Amino acid sequence: MSKLTHENLFSLEQYARLRPEFRAKVIEHKKNRRLPLGEHAALYFEDALTMQYQVQEMLRIERIFEPAGIQAELDVYNPLIPDGRNWKATFMLEYDDVDERKAALAGLIGVERAIWLQVGEFPRVHPVANEDLPRETEDKTASVHFVRFELTPDMVAAVKGGSPIRAGIDHPAYQVGTSVPPAVRTSLAEDLNP
Repeated sequence: MSKLTHENLFSLEQYARLRPEFRAKVIEHKKNRRLPLGEHAALYFEDALTMQYQVQEMLRIERIFEPAGIQAELDVYNPLIPDGRNWKATFMLEYDDVDERKAALAGLIGVERAIWLQVGEFPRVHPVANEDLPRETEDKTASVHFVRFELTPDMVAAVKGGSPIRAGIDHPAYQVGTSVPPAVRTSLAEDLNP
């Protein structure tokens, strides 16, 4: 999957006109990019379209139109686009109640390293987490983490060939395993190069 460049982006004026349609397209696309992991966690798999939306929104909010500012945003978000041999995702711990969230985050230190994906009968793949900056302290973890799952060529071929994918979390305070639904699986397969 190629990285975004200035040429992939709308000007602020164009985006103002196209935003409702573009936003609807992205929302529809994201329906097949979210994988719930139990009641309080989810992986949101990123790709060029989700990152284009993120960049466009940042440019809009910050009113960035100078080339250097646009490039700075591209430099932040391009690393979250998969490269054909991996999946990249935003991992979120989702607790509506503030007190429940605070207690859960204190008990879930290291949870981002306990996530796993499994292609067919291959070994589980645990992610490389938070390459941009640490997101946990000795007292708690963060509610948002950025993760990358590196796949072997055989795993990529298996996904392309239709092998099932399972996912889960194996943390002392949060145990879950699930099959990746067909629509999400199809979307993830499109991220990979044969």
